[in-house]
This record gives sequence, structure tokens and C-alpha cells, in this order.
Amino acid sequence: MNTPIDLRSDTVTRPTPAMREAMAGAAVGDDQYGEDPTTNRLQEEMAALLGKEAALWMPSGTMANQVALLVLARAGDEVITAREAHAGWHEAGGAAANAGVQIVEVGERGVFTREQFEAAVKPTGLPVFPATTVVEIENTHNRCGGVVFPQDEAVRICAAARERGMASFLDGARLWNAAVAGGRSERELAAPFDLVSVAFSKGLGAPGGSLLAGSREHIARANRHRRRLGGAMRQVGIFAAAALHGVQHHRARLADDHANARRLAERVARCAKVQLDLGSVQTNIVVFHLKPGAPDAAAVVAAARARGVWVGAFGPRTVRAVTHMDVSAAQCDEAAAQLAALLG
Repeated sequence: MNTPIDLRSDTVTRPTPAMREAMAGAAVGDDQYGEDPTTNRLQEEMAALLGKEAALWMPSGTMANQVALLVLARAGDEVITAREAHAGWHEAGGAAANAGVQIVEVGERGVFTREQFEAAVKPTGLPVFPATTVVEIENTHNRCGGVVFPQDEAVRICAAARERGMASFLDGARLWNAAVAGGRSERELAAPFDLVSVAFSKGLGAPGGSLLAGSREHIARANRHRRRLGGAMRQVGIFAAAALHGVQHHRARLADDHANARRLAERVARCAKVQLDLGSVQTNIVVFHLKPGAPDAAAVVAAARARGVWVGAFGPRTVRAVTHMDVSAAQCDEAAAQLAALLG
């Protein structure tokens, strides 16, 4: 049986031999006591890379995002995000269940402006309204095709939040991709925000782990919430070693993933049954919609899988494909050809 071309996500990658070697040789200790040297090193290096005072390793990106809201908001508060943000669509209702906040979506196609943000902030002084206390930006934006949030607009939005005494959070699970695509450092992209999360299993090939960075005060509070959610682990240096290896060796090659996504998107966009905005294909995610008369997403996913191409249904008539370090340009060309055969 031929090996399938797995484009469901950039989280399906396997650690490289070099990454496995780094994991096997990692110095470890009990992280709950602050004694895991590799985790401590990761946290120090990532705080510096992101331009923040401190950082805290997390088991998953969802936990990092949930902890950020617990730190920055109170139960009953309102959080403003872009439409279809990960916080509201892919965290199993955690924002409501854990932090007790409600999410208000603004803008379109994964981005919004300072003016749209300001229009969504609830008036103060009237007890019938919830308090709007946090603005959250997802960069890159998953459901909208991996688009990069315009940095100038992020700076304006965070400034407007500070003027109102509000906090700002950057869901930077794929910040690595945003940095490569936009030609800006992760430090610059994170600078306007109070807290920032990054994921090591997205794009960098690590088997798990994320991180939250911010002020020492915020990270001290995050540590308590991490424990409360069951995220304080023990000898996590093996995960930290994988993260360090990915950061050191796999960031620059993300440009290859972006080029492969563009090749795939350009071929699929020519299909008669597909609607695909090539302007949205800025990094490693390709999201396309199925025109009337085409099969639904579930049928396309099943038919593609039978041809050895694994993609995901992102809605009744929406399909997502994600390029990553475990698929080559030739495999992406083959996947595009198989999808084109299905969608004409």
C-alpha cells in the first residue's frame, strides 16, 4: 500500500531522527519543582525570542489559550476576536467553560481593524452590558486559510485596547509561519501584546507542547492556572528538547511549506467546482469551498482518501489542506492532481 499524502494538519508530522536524538539525550528533572533544566532553558530562550519577561511551557495550544483568558479576564467578561477564531471554534467551548467569558467576533476573513474593534467594545457604566476586557488576535488565522494579520493594524488595535484599560492576547500557534511570510521577527509580531502563545507541534515538527509568554506577573498567575487545569507535568524536558530543536532547525524551512501550499492552491483553484481565493493562501494552509452542484465536503474528503490524499472537512462545503515538513513538493503536486481529478 502506498503511503498516503496526509494534508489534514501540520500536527501530523513525525519527529525527525535528529529531533528524536535531542529528545533522548535531554537532561530532565521535575518541572513542578522548577527543576527540569531543558524546560527552564526553553522558557528562557523563548521569552527572549518573543521579547517578553518570562515564559511557561504548556502541554497544548488550547491550554495555553485557555490559561491566557483565565489570566486576563474575569468570568462574565467579553473577549473580542476575528470571525471564526480558534478560541471560539476549536477549543470545545473552553472559553466559556473554563474562563467563563463570551466571545464576540468582528471583521472578516480572519482580520479586523481598530475601528471595527472599537465599535464592538461595550459601553461602560451600564450594568446590563458585559465588560469588554480582552482583545485576541490569531496570527496566522487557521480557518481563514492561514492569513497573516497585518502588523500595523495589530499595533493600532493593541494601542486602542491599552487606552481603554483592556488586555491583549496573541494566539500565535503558527506565529512561525507569520514571521516567515511577513519578513518580521516573532519578537516584533509579539511586541504589542500582553500575552502571546506559540505552538511547537505546528510547523516545527515537535510531538507536542506550546508556550505562553508575557510579564513575570502574568506568567506567575498562568503557572497557578496551569496547575489548576492539570497541565503541570514532570520530566517534560523531552518535549522541551524537541521544541528547542524545532525552533533552531525547522523555522527557516517553513518557506518551503508556503511554496508547496501555493502550488497546490493554484492547481485546485482552476477546478470548475471549487471556489478558492488565492489571496488567502499566504502561508501553509489552503481552504477552499465547494460550488453548488459539487459534492459536499464529507464526500470529497472520502473520495480523496480513497485516492491516497488525506484532507479535512472544515464545514459542510469547505475543505482544508495543510502543507508541512513531512510532505514534499512532488507529493503536493500529486495531491493537487488527485483533487483536480475529483473536482474538475
